[in-house]
Amino acid sequence: MMTFLAAEGAQNPLIPDTAELIVGLLCFFIVFGMLGKKLLPNIQKTLEERHDAIEGGLERAEKAQAEANRTLEEYKAQLADARHEAARITEQAREQGAAIIAEMREEGQRQRDAIIAAGHAQIEADRRQVTVTLRQEVGRIATDLAGKLVGEALEDNARQSRTIDRFLDGLEESASSTAEAAR
Repeated sequence: MMTFLAAEGAQNPLIPDTAELIVGLLCFFIVFGMLGKKLLPNIQKTLEERHDAIEGGLERAEKAQAEANRTLEEYKAQLADARHEAARITEQAREQGAAIIAEMREEGQRQRDAIIAAGHAQIEADRRQVTVTLRQEVGRIATDLAGKLVGEALEDNARQSRTIDRFLDGLEESASSTAEAAR
């Protein structure tokens, strides 16, 4: 029985053989050492890269967001300045337009006054010419009529001219007094 126990003790699966235990521990430390020297630094490096990518990406995103906000504020300020400048230019254009319109009105008024004055002068000249022509024509017709009534030709031009002038002046005076009374 003892042999059975001794044989059993050697064969006990819960108690490993010392040589196997040493070889197993040696293999464990070799594998663990290799994992510690080769695999764990790579894992650590990958974790740091991921951390840098995530945290660094967030930091870069925050910096980019801050830069974008700063650029947006600059853009808004430039846009506000441009709007103020546009408003100023528009106001200047309105003022210049009003000045040009006033100038053109004055120029138009001067031209209108010049045209009216020229028209009045032309009308006055035409009236004088028509009056002279009318006096001559009325005088000639009156002389012809008087000659036909009398039966003789009236040849005295000086006397004829004075008579015609007195007659026409009397007509003009009566026409002007009638026009004044009508007013």
